[in-house]
Amino acid sequence: MNMPAAMEVATRLVAATLIGSGVGLDRELRHKPAGLKTHALVALGAALIIVVSASLTDLLHPDSSVMSRVIQGIIAGVGFLGGGAILKSSEEMVTGVTTAASIWLVASLGIACGAGEFATALIALAIALVVLVLGNAFESRILGR
Repeated sequence: MNMPAAMEVATRLVAATLIGSGVGLDRELRHKPAGLKTHALVALGAALIIVVSASLTDLLHPDSSVMSRVIQGIIAGVGFLGGGAILKSSEEMVTGVTTAASIWLVASLGIACGAGEFATALIALAIALVVLVLGNAFESRILGR
């Protein structure tokens, strides 16, 4: 791998990690089960799989649908991780659904960064943070009326 290619890979992986950390920070500040490190690592892992798969696809299968299968595998696999964040309490309350959704989201953000779609990932991050930060206040207002 030459230096410009290595820098591109590093940029994609670091961007995924930072963007995943942005969502994870919200979860961390709210003392949720999966926080900054979990979200950062999920985004990094998804980006890494995309970067490596793209490299191998270019070398081994330039005309195949390998990437769509890789993306499907990431999303399905991360679903199991998110499922582990969902708990049912003794009061029959289900908790952790937002955390599970945010884990799934950061995998998608990682996929976007791994594919070099930085603007798309940043737009999605901004929307996600608006939902996460303002969502509780909005729900309270709606339910309070």
